[in-house]
Amino acid sequence: MPRVVVPFAGVEGKTRLHASRSVRRALSLAMLGDVVAACVAVGATLVVTPDPDAAAIARDAGADVADDPGGGQGAAVQAALATLAPGPALVVNADVPCVETGDLLALIAATPTGGVGLVEALDGTTNALCLPQPGVFAPLYGQESAARFRARAAELGLDVASVAIPNLADDVDTLDDLERLRFRCGPRTRRCLAELPVEALR
Repeated sequence: MPRVVVPFAGVEGKTRLHASRSVRRALSLAMLGDVVAACVAVGATLVVTPDPDAAAIARDAGADVADDPGGGQGAAVQAALATLAPGPALVVNADVPCVETGDLLALIAATPTGGVGLVEALDGTTNALCLPQPGVFAPLYGQESAARFRARAAELGLDVASVAIPNLADDVDTLDDLERLRFRCGPRTRRCLAELPVEALR
């Protein structure tokens, strides 16, 4: 089974989620917990983060932790992948709280043999990657990154598949996103939303 890398920048990476830092923190960590729970059932999971609370959540879920070197999501993923032995790897964002283990297995199954699979968000960014080798990755995140990842695979002569998996395509940037997805989210995120005071959700 592939190894899985999950980058988590910390609460400062989710400034649009809520005006309150404490609410952003609670929701971000809850989403991370749901994502890691899905990932560890697929393969050995490595969470790369500078956040000690996120590291504790990852370890409690059975994942390993790597320090975030700084420099953004691409640098974090690249550093984590560099620690892995040759072989297939998944990269899964920490803000897809609806993801289930079956979704990750579906991405693996839909990825061409020896090629690249990716799940694109509605805005053209990239929420998940399935790579044949860690070295295939390049730090291409940002606006319209899915197109850049597809071009990167083509440059390497690799087949690439864009895979439509709703639970992976639905990422969370704002509280409105969470409200829209709340009944599909994992148990940690649903519990966190239920425990927030009503005024925090306005």
